[in-house]
Amino acid sequence: MNGQNPRQIAVRVLGQRKAGGEFTENLLDRALNSSSSSFSSSSSKIKSRTRTKDEEKDEKRLSSADRGLCQEIVYGVVRWQAALDWLIARKTGGREQKPGLQNLLRLGLYQIFWLDRIPDHAAVNETVELAKRGGFGQQAGFINAILRGYLRETDATRKLLADLKVTDPATGCSHPEWLVARWRKHFGAEKTAQLLDWNNTPPKTFARVNTLKFSGTGVSPVSFSATNLLAPMKHTGETPVPLPSNAGDLLTRWREENVEYDFVRRDWLEENLVFELKSHPSLNSLASFRDGWFYVQDPGTLLAVTELNPQPGETILDLCAAPGGKTTFIAQLMRNEGKITACDISDDRLKLIRENCQRLGVTCAEATLNLAPPAPHPGPLPAGEGELSSAGRRNRRNSNFTNPALLFPLLGERVRVRADVSLTAFWWTRPARTPASCGGAWICAGGFRRRKFPGCTRRSWTCSSSPRRN
Repeated sequence: MNGQNPRQIAVRVLGQRKAGGEFTENLLDRALNSSSSSFSSSSSKIKSRTRTKDEEKDEKRLSSADRGLCQEIVYGVVRWQAALDWLIARKTGGREQKPGLQNLLRLGLYQIFWLDRIPDHAAVNETVELAKRGGFGQQAGFINAILRGYLRETDATRKLLADLKVTDPATGCSHPEWLVARWRKHFGAEKTAQLLDWNNTPPKTFARVNTLKFSGTGVSPVSFSATNLLAPMKHTGETPVPLPSNAGDLLTRWREENVEYDFVRRDWLEENLVFELKSHPSLNSLASFRDGWFYVQDPGTLLAVTELNPQPGETILDLCAAPGGKTTFIAQLMRNEGKITACDISDDRLKLIRENCQRLGVTCAEATLNLAPPAPHPGPLPAGEGELSSAGRRNRRNSNFTNPALLFPLLGERVRVRADVSLTAFWWTRPARTPASCGGAWICAGGFRRRKFPGCTRRSWTCSSSPRRN
């Protein structure tokens, strides 16, 4: 077994998941690209050791197929964790296992019952070998017995798993019980089952072309021939690459970087704005990504911005902006002309906004904490400086928003892995285009309460199918 194989990386990432509360995707991406110790986790109690030079070469040579397998195992185990734990409990009398041992069992069972392309004997043997090399040698026989026991009962177990989706959908489909109960109340059992199946479908990866990096002349950034408004941002230490003049230049670069792509068409998308990435190396290894030629973003999230139709020179307030997908697309449509105040609730999330803005060449956006006044605020829209209240929320005063557009998501459960229809609520004032009938009303969303904004117009989208949120 290679020193850095996909299962080894997967079990390490699974062991790190809850230790620091970091997003799984960040842990996985770092593990696939890091030169740190290849098999260590304080939470999983897997022993660390120094890698050899050959093992470091193995990591660098990790194939696209192996990367895909590692991602599938990690995300699959997370996605189906409740059902996997139910299988483990059946064979262990419900006894709690050590975290590292539990992850190894999850990994083996996921390959047996959810990955058809993995031979059963390979799933068992590789998991047992991982246990031996990772400090669970004494439990290797225990792991082998559980996995091989399920191999003898494969058909019967598949039927049990199918029945579990009906009798206990929260466990069978690995969703929170409260959420399943709410969906059943709103939609009924049949539609809830369909929603659970859909929500467990692995999402595709989409890339939005960043026309702010385009050179040349034209009439519109969305038509992929816009005047370049920014100086080139080059990745240090690399041979300079000419700025793209249209989406075709990005596709050419992708082919050179071994990126497989397909065209995406939606009613609300301009042609060649979004592509599906069917297969690709790590994003951080792609110079086209680091140079800001594209941003990974589901096309559904673009619908809300398209409906907002931001114009150059306008002032936009995004109240829940991280990681910055819609903010940077607004800047793209505005051609970097105007002002965007992109807010969120923590410095870590603001860091994501700033990093993405810098990479994509967005110069008209400013990231700031999204902290609201505790009572109705009859004055201008909030912006600028303020003080922290006892609740830790910044009271914004001294507004300088004169022609604002507000973006904010409505509060509620966040459950969708991807969005086919988008996401956000917008408020804006544009005297030349605003209906006179939209003169007042309270705004209450994202912790913000406002009232009486003459000339405000509202368009609303949500990222939940729940009637309670909508």
